[in-house]
Amino acid sequence: AEEYTGKVIVVSYTTTGIRGDCDFMLWRISYDLEMFQEMSSKLLATGLGRYLTTPYSYLSMTKRSIYVDHHVHEGQESRRLKISPGRAKYIFVYPFEKTREWYLLTKAARQGMMDEHIAIGHKYPSVKLNTTYSFGLDDQEFVVAFETDSPQDFLDLVMELRSTEGSRYVKRDIPIFTCIMKSLKEVVETLGG
Repeated sequence: AEEYTGKVIVVSYTTTGIRGDCDFMLWRISYDLEMFQEMSSKLLATGLGRYLTTPYSYLSMTKRSIYVDHHVHEGQESRRLKISPGRAKYIFVYPFEKTREWYLLTKAARQGMMDEHIAIGHKYPSVKLNTTYSFGLDDQEFVVAFETDSPQDFLDLVMELRSTEGSRYVKRDIPIFTCIMKSLKEVVETLGG
């Protein structure tokens, strides 16, 4: 793992006992796609690797949202943003797609619906949203990752977002992965090792 220091940020999470189809998640962040391929190949070549499968993998990149220009936060850059994972105990991750009808709406119509979403999000400051983009890179359009120490706040946020006008344009927002942050050693121990 030391050979990737400074090249890849890896945050490990367990899903053991929470999802039946996967046991852990690695959130890997890098400027180089090749790092993901190299790291995965080396992991699969280990003793543990022969027992691993990759039931899910979501590739995405950072990009400045066209909807947040007038929702400026301290430290926000005007260019492509960086992902800086926090230290929240939980993360909720899912692939996300809008309908074709969404993209046929005017920019003003979409902006109005996104403003409503942003205003609702501001009501839940304990929930940090990381939105990344997958257009042309993977099967989904976005990957969203919500970090929080309060699962109940995330639940309330999602319930409130379901009642917005913009929600009618959601094509896909599953599967949802509820993950608990653990050290890599602790994650391996949850696997029976």
